[in-house]
Amino acid sequence: MDKNAILPESGLVGRIARKAVAEREAEYAGEIRRLLDATLDQVRRCGPNARPRVADIVAAAGLSNDAFYRHFRSKDELMAAVLADGAERLADYVAHRMAKQSRPRDRVRSWVAAILAQAESGSAADTRAVLCQTGALGADLVAGQAGSAPRRLAVLLHEPLRELGVREPEYCAGLLAYAAVGKLSEHLWAATEPDPAEVERLVDFCLSAAAAAADPASGPGVPEGR
Repeated sequence: MDKNAILPESGLVGRIARKAVAEREAEYAGEIRRLLDATLDQVRRCGPNARPRVADIVAAAGLSNDAFYRHFRSKDELMAAVLADGAERLADYVAHRMAKQSRPRDRVRSWVAAILAQAESGSAADTRAVLCQTGALGADLVAGQAGSAPRRLAVLLHEPLRELGVREPEYCAGLLAYAAVGKLSEHLWAATEPDPAEVERLVDFCLSAAAAAADPASGPGVPEGR
């Protein structure tokens, strides 16, 4: 063994070092959360046609410029993080809605409804404003780069599709996620809301795709009662 190699400390020294690292990690996580929340608040205040300044974001977060540049190299990087944070929150919301259902068909229906609900007036204004602020990054809601929204949402469909007998649930879920997020994006940019009939059409499309992709051994199509 190399006598000059640095080995992890044990005992008192190790405990103190690990505590210091944990405290610094918690401090940095708090700074990042304050910056993300302050950015979203500034976007709300400025609206889609004005870009908030870094100085205003830092002041609203109660932090310094040093704290900002410790975590983000530019405002564009911060806006991408805001978009990614929104994708995480959306996935958490959709998962919460799906967890209320037991049958796989109903979980698919909840998945669709929860995604399209983001185009409703209470949620759409904030999302549109962030997308406008991110410029080209706005396309990533569909392209799946900033926050990987379609990929995060697709994972939530893996188990319901598997229960419905789909042979390649991951592949099928990915296609359905792009379809659902694409439809959501259309409504966000057009400032329109999907009506219940449109939600049901997308539900029917998803279930029909699942039936077409089901393993023949599981029976003809997706049984109505599953």
